Amino acid sequence: MYVGCHISIRKGFLAAAQTAAAIGGNAFQYFPKNPRSLSIKEWDKADAEACSNFCKANDIRSIAHTTYATNLAVTGSLREPTIQSVKNDLSIADSCGSIGLVVHFGKFKEKNPLIGYRNIISALNEILADYSGEALILLENQAGESGKVGSTLEELTQIRGLSDYPDKIGFCLDTCHIFASGVWTLENGEELKAKGKELGYFEHLKAVHLNDSKHPCGSLRDRHENIGKGYIGENGFQRLCIPSEVLRELPIVLETPVPEEYTHGQEIAYVRKLLGGE
Repeated sequence: MYVGCHISIRKGFLAAAQTAAAIGGNAFQYFPKNPRSLSIKEWDKADAEACSNFCKANDIRSIAHTTYATNLAVTGSLREPTIQSVKNDLSIADSCGSIGLVVHFGKFKEKNPLIGYRNIISALNEILADYSGEALILLENQAGESGKVGSTLEELTQIRGLSDYPDKIGFCLDTCHIFASGVWTLENGEELKAKGKELGYFEHLKAVHLNDSKHPCGSLRDRHENIGKGYIGENGFQRLCIPSEVLRELPIVLETPVPEEYTHGQEIAYVRKLLGGE
């Protein structure tokens, strides 16, 4: 089972991969650049290649995550900087040998959500039109904090299917988000598994953000908690809404708070036992 956490690239891409291994992880996530900026980054390609080679040699799987400022549904003056920023992040992710680049579905607050969906598809098409790398765009489900757009498996698979480049798009499932949105109630895990298989969602699921939730199911609040310490809890994660055979092949990344009483390395080990990975 490939389990890890989010790692800083302050000391470089290779150093991030080495840190992941040092704390007992065989997966990790990183921000390719400043997580609060849409600026374009010139990166050290030798360092990125060294990261890729280290991960291959040590069977470590990585994913990158776009900046907080990224919104695929955006219009106006921010649209072009957003598209160029995602292209930049995707190129870095590909150079580092990462499976993909996690991108939030998109926020659109206008009354007609169809316009938001159209904007997202258009942005994805422009980002991927001249892209030939192996790293995928990984659309992440949302908690519903800024509107319920992007919280269901149906929306995610429809957007992928309507894009011009579906083979360059996969999914990243966030457990806190799917719980907070009310899509996963803990009691409907088997129903969600069946629906995900029918829609083809799990076929293209490439990564998992494993996070507990500080707030109850249906709260629409995106607040992560350490595994087993929130409203999902140990029992909830043991009834996870992802088929076990799928889960064992994916990078499972913790985006949990820095624990006060233990380390992220200990939390990674705990997750392996909790999910039956040891």
